[in-house]
Amino acid sequence: MKDQIIISKATIDRLPLYYRTLRRSQEEGLEIISSEELGHRLGVTPEQIRKDLAAFGQFGKKGVGYFVRELIRNIGEILGLDRKWSFAVVGIGHLGWALVHYRNFKALGFHLAAMFDVNPEKIGQDIGGVIVDPIERIEEIIKERNINIGVIAVPQSQAQAVADRLVGAGVRGIWNFAPCKINVPESVKVVNEDLSVGLSSLSYYLGRML
Repeated sequence: MKDQIIISKATIDRLPLYYRTLRRSQEEGLEIISSEELGHRLGVTPEQIRKDLAAFGQFGKKGVGYFVRELIRNIGEILGLDRKWSFAVVGIGHLGWALVHYRNFKALGFHLAAMFDVNPEKIGQDIGGVIVDPIERIEEIIKERNINIGVIAVPQSQAQAVADRLVGAGVRGIWNFAPCKINVPESVKVVNEDLSVGLSSLSYYLGRML
């Protein structure tokens, strides 16, 4: 059975790229796309695309290509984007502010349901119809609003304490922007985004080009 097959992280990480590119292709009026064209737009080999998609089932028609609308729906279902997910952002500093204003979250079906901070000057602010609440109310509000995902955008020194409160409140997924590892139960999935890693990697490649 397909759900018993172990899918590599690399394959899973490419699926959102396929999804985004297919949506853009649909906006351009494209109804059918080949693995060659999709690969050209992404810088991924057609063979890799076919292998990635084959891990989840049979898509497209040989000699024709992929029907864009249908593949968007299929990949969306694989990624769980056919469901509505509520998330909360903890830490409304520069990064948190940018995250809560990112419009594509809503387009993908992610609903910003709550925001938390410790700064009295930020508490009570209305951002897009959502009020910034004091972090002391995090457990109460997350349970009350059935929030699935917690986004950590606080300094490293506060990240673990925030993670503990999110887990205690019942979130099942954490998107961690703090530059440190956080410890959570196995039942909670964590995705780490360390912005310094991307710049450091770019520095590595640039240093060898100059």
